[in-house]
Amino acid sequence: MIEESRIDGPSFVTETITVQSGDVSLAVYASGPPDAPLIVLVHGYPDSARVWDAVRARLETRFRVIAYDVRGAGASSAPTSVAGYRLERLADDLAAVADATCGERPFHLVGHDWGSVQSWEAVTSPAFEGRIASFTSISGPSLDYAAVQLREGNRWKSPRALLRSMRQMLQSSYIYFFLLPRLPEFAWRRLWAPTWTLWLRATEGIKTTPDPALLRNAIHGLGLYRANFIERLRRPNARAAHAPVQFIVPMRDRYVGPSLSTGLDRWLGPHRRLELDATHWVLLSRADAVAQAVIAFVDDLAEAPQCVSPSYTRLDKSSI
Repeated sequence: MIEESRIDGPSFVTETITVQSGDVSLAVYASGPPDAPLIVLVHGYPDSARVWDAVRARLETRFRVIAYDVRGAGASSAPTSVAGYRLERLADDLAAVADATCGERPFHLVGHDWGSVQSWEAVTSPAFEGRIASFTSISGPSLDYAAVQLREGNRWKSPRALLRSMRQMLQSSYIYFFLLPRLPEFAWRRLWAPTWTLWLRATEGIKTTPDPALLRNAIHGLGLYRANFIERLRRPNARAAHAPVQFIVPMRDRYVGPSLSTGLDRWLGPHRRLELDATHWVLLSRADAVAQAVIAFVDDLAEAPQCVSPSYTRLDKSSI
């Protein structure tokens, strides 16, 4: 359950701007000192940028914090076709937001769930090289890396690996339902949206207020799965990351297993991996731990720029 906590320090006004990206307009929220280091937060499914509120409150005293409603969510407009949710278009959105709020300054990128899934496209794209200072991935694997590992059979080489793979397949079974026509929309309208806060309390131990945009987020956001999942499994585009990477791994995540953030050295080189005793919506249940991990990562990189080189081998396990 979330407990209310007081955040010491100045209270910053959140500025809201609209950024155009192709045929969609994105609602962008900025707070914190204008000249401070930049952090961009990208939310997942079926959330909007408000899911970051507790984490933002802990970051904005030291950083200029940028969050935005992804296309089809919150106050942002939606594309007119499923193809508008392809990872390439989502990377274009990040570029548009960064151009409008960060200018030429590099920024630290943090993504949760589909916010992390889509951020991998930017973190591995040459177009963003030099712009992203670091990437913190929370419960959002790279579809490309996962597809390559599945093809190679790396998850099936031992009984323990086989068990982990079978468990993850069960955890991901909802994805196949989301690919069906009409039925997911019906389920969201009639069952899941009306009972969403009860579901979070029962499965995540979280007491939260309903997001007024939940149903819209959920219906439009199905395009994320339909535009990308099968395509990337069939034709993965696995590229090396060009920024230092940190994983925050909720060990009781019922949707994204810990194994999806392991075995990635060939694409990432040495990287940081922090395991937390938490469930999928760790942004809500462990906001302090998430914010502390992001701050520590940024601070370590600032103190030791060589951390971006292959000598960066620190591995953290914690129950902050």
